[in-house]
Amino acid sequence: MTIDKSWTTIRRRGSSNEFWNGLQHFLQMAKPFVNDRGFIKCPCRRCLNNASHQLEELESHIFRNGFMFGYNQWIHHGEPATGNAGTTVAGPSGGIHERDEMFDVLDDIISEDVDDDAVGGPSSNDQYDDLFAALRSELYPGVSSFSSLNFLVKLMHLKVLNKWTNKSFDELLKLLKLAFPKIDLVESHYEAKKLMTKMGLGYSSIHVCKNDCALFWKENSLKDTCPVCSESRWKLQSGKRSGKNVPHKVLRYFPVGPRLKRLFATSTTAKLMRWHSTGKSKDNDVMRHPVDGKSWQEFDKRHPQFAGDVRNVRLGLAADGFNPFRNMSLSYSMWPVVLTTYNLPPWICMKAEYLMLSLLIPGPQSPGKDMDVFLRPLIDELKELWVHGLDTRDAASENSVFRMRAALLWTVNDFPARTCPTCNEDTPSMRVIGKTAYFGHRRFLPTNHHWRSNLQFDGRTERKRPPRRFSTTDILEQLHRVKTGIPGKHPSYGGVKRKRGDDELNWRKKSIFYELPYWATIELKHNLDVMHIEKNVCDSLVGTLLADPHKSKDTDNARRDLAKLGIRHELHLFEDGNKLMKPAADYTFSDANRRKFCRFIRSVKFPDGFASNLSKNVAQNDSRLLGLKSHDCHVIMQRLLPVGCRSLVNKNIWSTIVELCTFFKQLCASTVNVSDMVEAQNQLVLILCKLERIFPPAFFDIMIHLVLHLPEEAILGGPVHMRWMYPFERYLKRLKDYVRNAAKPEGSIAEGFVVDEALTFCSRYFDDVETRFNRPDRNDDGIHPTRQLSVFESQCKPLGKQSYVELDNNDRDKAEFYILNNSPELEPYLNEHKQELHVRLGEGCLNINEVHRTEFAGWFFEKIYALHRMQAPEVTTELLSLSSKTNMVVSSYPACIVNGVRFVTHDRDVRLRTQNSGVSVPGTGQEMFYGQLQQILEFSYLNGFSCDSKHMVTENNITSIDINGEAYKDDQFILASQAKQVFYVADPSRGPNWRVVQHVKHRSIWDITDDVELSDEEDESVEEYADEETDAENEIDTEEDDDDRSYHASDSD
Repeated sequence: MTIDKSWTTIRRRGSSNEFWNGLQHFLQMAKPFVNDRGFIKCPCRRCLNNASHQLEELESHIFRNGFMFGYNQWIHHGEPATGNAGTTVAGPSGGIHERDEMFDVLDDIISEDVDDDAVGGPSSNDQYDDLFAALRSELYPGVSSFSSLNFLVKLMHLKVLNKWTNKSFDELLKLLKLAFPKIDLVESHYEAKKLMTKMGLGYSSIHVCKNDCALFWKENSLKDTCPVCSESRWKLQSGKRSGKNVPHKVLRYFPVGPRLKRLFATSTTAKLMRWHSTGKSKDNDVMRHPVDGKSWQEFDKRHPQFAGDVRNVRLGLAADGFNPFRNMSLSYSMWPVVLTTYNLPPWICMKAEYLMLSLLIPGPQSPGKDMDVFLRPLIDELKELWVHGLDTRDAASENSVFRMRAALLWTVNDFPARTCPTCNEDTPSMRVIGKTAYFGHRRFLPTNHHWRSNLQFDGRTERKRPPRRFSTTDILEQLHRVKTGIPGKHPSYGGVKRKRGDDELNWRKKSIFYELPYWATIELKHNLDVMHIEKNVCDSLVGTLLADPHKSKDTDNARRDLAKLGIRHELHLFEDGNKLMKPAADYTFSDANRRKFCRFIRSVKFPDGFASNLSKNVAQNDSRLLGLKSHDCHVIMQRLLPVGCRSLVNKNIWSTIVELCTFFKQLCASTVNVSDMVEAQNQLVLILCKLERIFPPAFFDIMIHLVLHLPEEAILGGPVHMRWMYPFERYLKRLKDYVRNAAKPEGSIAEGFVVDEALTFCSRYFDDVETRFNRPDRNDDGIHPTRQLSVFESQCKPLGKQSYVELDNNDRDKAEFYILNNSPELEPYLNEHKQELHVRLGEGCLNINEVHRTEFAGWFFEKIYALHRMQAPEVTTELLSLSSKTNMVVSSYPACIVNGVRFVTHDRDVRLRTQNSGVSVPGTGQEMFYGQLQQILEFSYLNGFSCDSKHMVTENNITSIDINGEAYKDDQFILASQAKQVFYVADPSRGPNWRVVQHVKHRSIWDITDDVELSDEEDESVEEYADEETDAENEIDTEEDDDDRSYHASDSD
């Protein structure tokens, strides 16, 4: 008997007798199968057979929410189970086609609405009718593998992923129509985008006064003139309004609540939203996520009810301006406001797929002091999310509904102020010619420190105490004294410059964020952006060292400041006839040293994807560095500056620069220790005081001073890589790519974002096409099978042309012994052989290790084969293979990928602009062995490396090796899995044959201890920076020394 199930797909249930009659027949059919309490599984689109209800409630649920997709064999409600019908859905004409992923997508989208009071339920919304029509439609008559909607979504995803133009997409659609006349497909990209938008979350367009005085929103939504400056809301032509009302400015607002609810709509992301609770560090000294910071912990103590549900969301906010056009000579500043979700693990929470665009503030002028006007819709929603929350379906908890609340933890943006927000009214500073210098860090020293009485700093004794610390209550009291200004830029209203009162200090206004009920008590409200601070410090240091006429702080006025202070007489300007002479300073390079440093920068080669090609930034005459991006400065500060200037300035200057660069490297690590930051806080005071003895006061702008407070902020907020602007600057590049209509850049970005957002959500359900979540990493080496012997897991993905190498007996014996000696499972056999040698040769034999090395392989072979003939159970196939000798001829490759890292042999490396041949191997103790990869050899049962080891010298944590020297000539084989990548830079201080070792910490590898449950989510991929041509900042590598244990986060969803 065939059961009529066509009623389950009816959209307008309230007006359909067919749906009602079908539902009653279903209930009668299910009635005999209720349990002893009268309950039965509910197949509505909200419960999805995961919850059980009584029949009366079942009727209400199905009528309001609709019948779930994909449940086509009612095995829980009386239909006999036959075949595999549960994986098929009814086609439009009664046929059957394969399970379509888009059913799950639409099911999760519709079930996001959990408002039980909605008339007709969530699925009664007409916006989904076209989607379901395309879902029920076959792509082509007789093609059951694709619905029309499924094919279109995957085609659009390929367009976005591969950056096809709209015109090329239209041409492709035309070609498909010509080749397959009966194909059911849209006619153009415009129609496809309209359909995709229905799966997105949309946005609101809010008109803005031309002078940024107010929004035409809520109480002002019906007004035609600005309530502040009385300017017209609409653009006028010849003093009259045109036929169509066109606003001067439009703010695009993307509601936050629905986007947070969507994170809980799929089980994968819903589970990840709990990571901050399950993955936080159990060591109070270790911080790898903001949850480990003091600010998060104090917030939880003040708001225990909010902290009680780990699903409540913690947000961070970033805002920055950018030019949406490729032509940077055109002045235009658009300001996106972006949110990130800190509930997620550190390896995905800063990825573009998890960043949320909340506001798009229109150009061409930046909002400036009127930022609060544009933030009004977002702040109102954040208040609503804190006070009332939103009912949200949690896919990770059997689709249960909970009240989701959200809080804003802090903001991240470039530093706009001119005084220190931490030191406040007592910021150490002095007036020099033409500017304010933030000089005088001796006051942070202990009161009995001898430097306080040293007159070489500024000619005076320092008696001031450190600036007092201002509590959140103190700051709030200061803000209460700030006068409320008129918003906008109208010359008669908000544009009138107001003289700041003496009691207003550095505050221009009380921020709109203080309207959030919890904001006043947050300890870390606004993060100092390490990206911009590090770039400014690097520009000042490098520009002054190179005496760059555009960036040097050692100007004529800086020398006049020294004369006014009466210090460093040897640096004062003097007249020689009619010329004003400027003595050479020991903190600037001589002409010869300047060329040496620039040639050093030009010679540097980085590993694949590590950084851009810095040789392009060296001037042709080797006199200065040009066009450095923020990431270039990041690499120079932490990797190159300590090495490059070692022999070019005196030791006191060099050691001070090394200490400052070492601090930045320590600060930017993906895992930060609280004890290290406490120690760094004390050391930075000494470092800044040393810099004051070296450089003139004009060198010390506000960015130099702010370095002093970075350790404290790290203790409060956790690792820097989740609180700086790098990921947000990269996100601006994605927004810029949305601009297809230069006349309407804001509209292009808004529409492109909504479509991309919908496609990103859909792509989580796709397994048969490449998506952002399943595409392999550029250096992906695949999945290797698990073996019984760990030595057989030392495999790699070979690259390049295969060749063959014939080993002599000596080299083959060395390689075989190394393999056997590095197999932990063979330790009992190794010890047994040594004991036999002690008995045979005597305890006093001096060369017993050499005999062990030469004889063990043969002894082991005889031992295993004897056990094999006895059918001993411990002799496995792998153990038998390991005991056999390898062939004399082995395969050789020029490159390979191991654990997500690309290695290249030295012979090939010298011809490339990258450097991937450096390797390091840990010894049995604390020592490290360094070398260059000479061969990649594939033996009959595993891969191995052949490399030469070098003599090394370590000074001030800088390790140098002699590339001409060669150590451990008889032990130059390593397993592929043992290799750690390093790269080498020239060491000018030791001569042409010496190189400095630089360890590499790849962004695709995270240091997570065994007590943390790892997710199978995607991870950051190492990308190439050299060809990046964008005004947004380049991508970064977060580097630090390797810890004991690393895991490679996978790319699967």
